[in-house]
Amino acid sequence: MNNKVLLVDDDAELGGMLREYLQQEGFDAVHVQDGEQGVAEALSGAYAIVVLDVMMPRLGGLEVLRRIRARSRLPVLMLTAKGDDLDRILGLELGADDYVPKPCTPRELVARIRAILRRAQGAGDDAPQRIEIGPLVVWPQRRAAQWGEATLALTSTEYNLLEVLARNAGQPVSKADLCQQALGRPLARFDRSIDVHMSSIRQKLAQQGADPGIIQTVRGIGYQLLRS
Repeated sequence: MNNKVLLVDDDAELGGMLREYLQQEGFDAVHVQDGEQGVAEALSGAYAIVVLDVMMPRLGGLEVLRRIRARSRLPVLMLTAKGDDLDRILGLELGADDYVPKPCTPRELVARIRAILRRAQGAGDDAPQRIEIGPLVVWPQRRAAQWGEATLALTSTEYNLLEVLARNAGQPVSKADLCQQALGRPLARFDRSIDVHMSSIRQKLAQQGADPGIIQTVRGIGYQLLRS
């Protein structure tokens, strides 16, 4: 299993400290301080996940993320300034899998990385071969989904969320359950991550001819995938 982590952060001291901690926890971690180099490394195919700082000089983290997402669905975990909701939402809209507000503890970062990788690197042997809801087909063992004949270009977290909804088709799933099952963490107060990811999934379904209303918002609860 690939456990190579790319840290992209212009802070040499913080990046070095996080790299050492990750290595102590069994990860193969590489730290780069430049956005251009970060893009090149991320697209090399050598890494399992990118930990990306949003606030960097020259080529900022959001542009780095945009360039990665143009060519890859590699999981990306953002490091954001505490309370900076705008960058956080923009990052999620650009395809980041999740975020950790700075300052964060190395232990918290490692826990979040493990949660993302655990969900991104394969289903268990007991996973169903496929889940069909009308034209929507989800393949848990391949971590892929399609609408009709068209493959949906989902990020790792978007796939996780769609699979959870598909497994519970016809029933509402709470945001708390979605966050725990798809992101591997509790839902935080005022956290809009699930909403942003759901908006992206709806857009990708609509691009393939699906009615965006196939995923319904259930007020005060969460979301529901309709059975067609």
